[in-house]
Amino acid sequence: MPDYEHRVTVDDDVEFPVPAPGEAWTVGAVVLDRDGRAFAQKRGPRRRLFPDCWDIVGGHVEPGESLLDTLAREIEEETGWRLRRVRRLLGITTWTGDDGAGPRHEADYLVEVHGDLDRPALEWPKHTAYRWIGPDDLPVLKENRAPGEHLIHDLIAKALREHSFPAG
Repeated sequence: MPDYEHRVTVDDDVEFPVPAPGEAWTVGAVVLDRDGRAFAQKRGPRRRLFPDCWDIVGGHVEPGESLLDTLAREIEEETGWRLRRVRRLLGITTWTGDDGAGPRHEADYLVEVHGDLDRPALEWPKHTAYRWIGPDDLPVLKENRAPGEHLIHDLIAKALREHSFPAG
């Protein structure tokens, strides 16, 4: 059994869509620390999609994988943390990257994790930096983004506005 497969609590009314055949899906996780700040990591400069942009933890759903399994796997791969609880679906978005791969559906969740929040194990060189974002730091999330391309900014702003809780 892979390390990311363990008991995860999912709050009532949290929905996990089931991708239809041929649909491309991604998931994202907003992790808040004990001070109510959100984790963001900077994508490496050689990334095909959104190079040098701030991002949340997440990634593509593999064939035969559920969104919940993907969420747990991506959190562990990108940070070394383990998914503990899925608190809320923050939203579902459809977007098209500049890589020619067509539209993707993205489900983003507010989550709690196990692990040392002061020492994420970034996937170098996919991610080259991290920081904790509070309300005053939100403008940094627009760095290197095209005008109007504010998905990450808006997700983190929503999480900060609506859902602060202790990281425990």
